[in-house]
Amino acid sequence: MKKSMIFLVSSLLLSTPSFAAGDAAAGKAKSATCVACHGAKGISTNPIYPNLAGQHAEYITAQLKAFKSKKRINAVMDPFIQALSDKDMEDLGAYYESLGAGSDDSSGGGRRRRR
Repeated sequence: MKKSMIFLVSSLLLSTPSFAAGDAAAGKAKSATCVACHGAKGISTNPIYPNLAGQHAEYITAQLKAFKSKKRINAVMDPFIQALSDKDMEDLGAYYESLGAGSDDSSGGGRRRRR
C-alpha cells in the first residue's frame, strides 16, 4: 500500500503541467523582432533558425538568459537580446509555449521542431 501511494504521488507530481512565470499576451506583443527569423507563429521557414512554438517556457527563458550573459554566443541573437529584461524573456517563453507544437502556421514545411 505504501509503495502504491508513493507511486501515485510521484506520478501526479511528474504529470502536473508547469506554469510559466511570464505573460503570454505580453510575450506576443514583444515577439515582433523574433518573427523575422522564427516565424509569425514560432515556426521558422529557414532551417538554420529553430522553431520556438511549443517549446517549454523555462527552456526558452534559460536560452535567452544564456545569450544575454554570453554563456551562449550567437552573433545574430546578440543585438536583439541585450535590450530584453528578465521579465521580457519570461513573457516570450510563455508566449511561445502557449503556441503549442502544432502551430497552425504551415509555412514550416512539416519540419520537426527542435527540443
